[in-house]
Amino acid sequence: MTKLPPEPARESLTMVFISKFLQVLLALSILIVVHETGHFTFAKLFRIRVDKFFLFFDAGGVFLFSSKRSRWFTKLFPGALKCETEYGIGWLPLGGYCKIAGMIDESMDLAQMRQEPKPWEFRTHNPWQRLLVMAGGVLYNFIFAIIAFCIIMAIWGESYIPNKGSKIYPNDLAQEMGFKPGDEILAFDDFVPEDFGYLQADLARRKVRQARILRGNDTLTLFIDGAMLPEVLNSPAMFDLAIPFVVDSVMAGGPNAESRLLRGDRITSIGGTPVEYLQDARIVMSGLRGQTVEATVVRAADTLAMSVHIDSTGLIGVFMQNPSIKTVRYSGLQAIPAGLKLTGSTISGYLRDLRLLATPSSGAYKSVGSFIAIGQVFPSAWNWYQFVFLLGLFSIMLGVMNLLPIPGLDGGHIVFTIYEICTGKKPSDRFMIAAQMVGMVLLIALMMLAFGNDIGRLIH
Repeated sequence: MTKLPPEPARESLTMVFISKFLQVLLALSILIVVHETGHFTFAKLFRIRVDKFFLFFDAGGVFLFSSKRSRWFTKLFPGALKCETEYGIGWLPLGGYCKIAGMIDESMDLAQMRQEPKPWEFRTHNPWQRLLVMAGGVLYNFIFAIIAFCIIMAIWGESYIPNKGSKIYPNDLAQEMGFKPGDEILAFDDFVPEDFGYLQADLARRKVRQARILRGNDTLTLFIDGAMLPEVLNSPAMFDLAIPFVVDSVMAGGPNAESRLLRGDRITSIGGTPVEYLQDARIVMSGLRGQTVEATVVRAADTLAMSVHIDSTGLIGVFMQNPSIKTVRYSGLQAIPAGLKLTGSTISGYLRDLRLLATPSSGAYKSVGSFIAIGQVFPSAWNWYQFVFLLGLFSIMLGVMNLLPIPGLDGGHIVFTIYEICTGKKPSDRFMIAAQMVGMVLLIALMMLAFGNDIGRLIH
């Protein structure tokens, strides 16, 4: 029989789910509106009629709100019926759309395409104008990301653990590759990592062939087996920060509140087992729960022996010294180039991710996720910094994804339009309809892969 969790635990899980769901919904809504506003703005600029502007899809004609079909709204604002564009919110939160007159898109409005072209339609405008209309969504996504990152730099600045001087505590996979606790990574091939938190991403994205490391006083070279790349992509926390077991303070009311431990003490063994890093100590203490054992403590030039009590959770009630965190503050003007730089590096990193995704042997396709994976990225409680950062990150991802030359995405339309500009030959409506259908099939397949991956991860 399955044992149900206590009522408070269930309530806590429910609140976490609700919090993450609302954050995902709000983020998607903002990004969809930004993207579709890009198309809308350029269409209006060139006097192209926009029939519908919808957040989420009104599949089957079902909607949550419509400026022309919601009776309560049309009674309050009868002038909305005369408006050229219908604004609304659909029920299916898988995206949104801007239905532009005379354009073959996901609405597949073939009846309109069979009619004689009108001056206000997309198809009657010159290719340069159509190109800008199609690129407008991506352009707005990138501009929005720049604004988000500039805000972050102006308010919070940039904080990270510098890789230089930081030692790694590798997981099993990293140790299998040759890394050992206490190693300092100096370079991946010719690339010198700056941010400790991106070591694993850099290793995968750059398809590193060799790593130069500092082990003690020796500089060594590790040759990386490219066949292990799929495991790198799916191995959590390959490079943890090796934290020396140095006491910062003793917890008041904790199991060792009355002990002789002082700030700056380094614990080198517990119960006779040597421990160099906090991670080593956790493993040892988990096997000594509820016991009082002897610990070896180094204090300045002295080595002391003292008793410490390990509580039932495998902890001794001390706080460790925080790792060295580098924080760079920017003024309002300085935040602009810093935001642009972060946008550029994020786009570059995501392009490397897509290159891996396009290489089946890398196994990167297994990491593709849907809204479930997106929800796991958001924090359990509201955090402005993380929300704004994720908005910028997902805006870039949305922009780059839409640039892919796949029929059905903006990138597919852009490629066909560039072909027309270069050759002077416009693809036929029949070809565009067939391409749109192929693109929609590919996108549905990608969506199924993402949902399948998420469900598989939840099961395992």
